[in-house]
Amino acid sequence: MYYMAPVKISKPDQFHHENKTWGRLLEFFKQENTFLKNRLSEVVDHSTDKDFLALAEQFQNKFIIKDEIIDELRHDINLQSVDLINRNDSLVDNKLIKRQEKLRNEMEYFEKDFIQLKNEFNKYLSSRV
Repeated sequence: MYYMAPVKISKPDQFHHENKTWGRLLEFFKQENTFLKNRLSEVVDHSTDKDFLALAEQFQNKFIIKDEIIDELRHDINLQSVDLINRNDSLVDNKLIKRQEKLRNEMEYFEKDFIQLKNEFNKYLSSRV
């Protein structure tokens, strides 16, 4: 068992850290989504199978939706960060705490959902080879 000495970290500092981490993560997902769309485009360029093209369109739509969700999450995180910066004290009110918890849950869900979509896409392409 490990012993960790107590460390005093303020909620605003922790929230700022989380927000910066989420921003980097969203940037990664945006780049990954671009890579997936480019891969889809490459595969579609070499396929005439109508069933595949129909499924490819579904994947394309899902990737576009992921981009929109990334933009919305980024916007919400930026709003939260601005509210945290505009605080004059080291305390945060319940409204900010609730919004941070909501963002935390949304980021967790998005990350799992994105990875699931990416795996589903890659498995499908692997089955077509």
